[in-house]
Amino acid sequence: MKPINVGLLGIGTVGGGTWTVLTRNQEEITRRAGRPIQISVVADRNLERARQMTGGAVKLTDDAFSVVDDPSVDIVVELIGGYTVAKDLVLRAIANGKHVVTANKALLANHGNEIFAAAQAKGVMVAFEAAVAGGIPIIKALREGLTANRIQWIAGIINGTTNFILSEMRDKGLAFADVLKEAQRLGYAEADPTFDIEGVDAAHKATLMSAIAFGIPIQFDRCHIEGISKLDAADIRYAEQLGYRIKLLGITKRSERGVELRVHPTLIPAKRLIANVEGAMNAVLVWGDAVGATLYYGKGAGDEPTASAVIADLVDVTRLHTADPNHRVPHLAFQPDQLTDEQVIPMDAVRTAYYLRLRAQDKPGVLADITRILADMNISIDALLQREPEEGEEQTDIVVLTHVALERDVNTAIARIEALDSIAGKVTRIRMEELKG
Repeated sequence: MKPINVGLLGIGTVGGGTWTVLTRNQEEITRRAGRPIQISVVADRNLERARQMTGGAVKLTDDAFSVVDDPSVDIVVELIGGYTVAKDLVLRAIANGKHVVTANKALLANHGNEIFAAAQAKGVMVAFEAAVAGGIPIIKALREGLTANRIQWIAGIINGTTNFILSEMRDKGLAFADVLKEAQRLGYAEADPTFDIEGVDAAHKATLMSAIAFGIPIQFDRCHIEGISKLDAADIRYAEQLGYRIKLLGITKRSERGVELRVHPTLIPAKRLIANVEGAMNAVLVWGDAVGATLYYGKGAGDEPTASAVIADLVDVTRLHTADPNHRVPHLAFQPDQLTDEQVIPMDAVRTAYYLRLRAQDKPGVLADITRILADMNISIDALLQREPEEGEEQTDIVVLTHVALERDVNTAIARIEALDSIAGKVTRIRMEELKG
């Protein structure tokens, strides 16, 4: 049977892994797909690297647009990243009637609505399993495996760099800046780690999962994003004492007000499985009304784990290459004309529990002032921890765990607490999630 010809845009880490795995497992992949899948042309700015990787076995070019215009190419695999040139390449490939496989979460989070609409109009597929959680097949689970469920919420550790940093801070008691340097030395963090440590990468991925879970348009611009760069090692220690772990979570859930979409450090009970995901690993917890909680765990990055997802998409596209476009799995799981216009709600309308740490003078009446302010804002206290001051100190840490409260009320309470003469500096606020069915 005639092979499916693939044009590979970018043969860096993931592109190289894709070439390696596709070559190594060619026979097995052909048996699954029903016909051979072969990379017929590779575009990369570094032709020498591409030549070394492929051994000169395929056509090489430094002109990616020539690949998407090549009539012999059936599927374009976009692995160059970014969302400027990549967007132009993907839209041109679609216009030329080619299917697209991409690992580019930033592109889809920012321009996915336009890209999927173009693909729908042209009758081609855009597959993106590798864009979220690397080798973990979470997109397929949400689009197909859990299709009978009304999904209620998703919570995911979906950035390995930040999970590695938080694990090291907890295990070794080190400061954030020290662990970041170590992560960069080991290759877990980029030279410019901003997208990872400030939560942007996780927000791209959470946005895509939210759209698939709830049948809504992609709304990255409405995602609340906080990273881990301001986390203090003291908060990690206090969380441990109280029976919690701190993880950077991407969270999306249904609420009576609409859809929540947020990325931020989160206290999770230490007994939860997801709280014990350590190092650079990823995990996604999904709760559906029929199946309950399901957990997906594995490597969220790396050459061959991500290549595994890229090639799975290639096999899916190959199987459905000649199928009626109206009978393929929709890009966002729901039929395009059945997406709702439900909006992602602002953060101040979210309800969750909170960890509050404040530096207070060690004198009578301080706790009474704090509890009165919380009570005035309808915020009830679940637990309270007050550290004994060191000898000679006049201030001490007070940690308050609240029951579920409205973010807007908590913001007001924090402002009033910070205005007290007995409070030094800012209140540290970390949200809490029980993550139980």
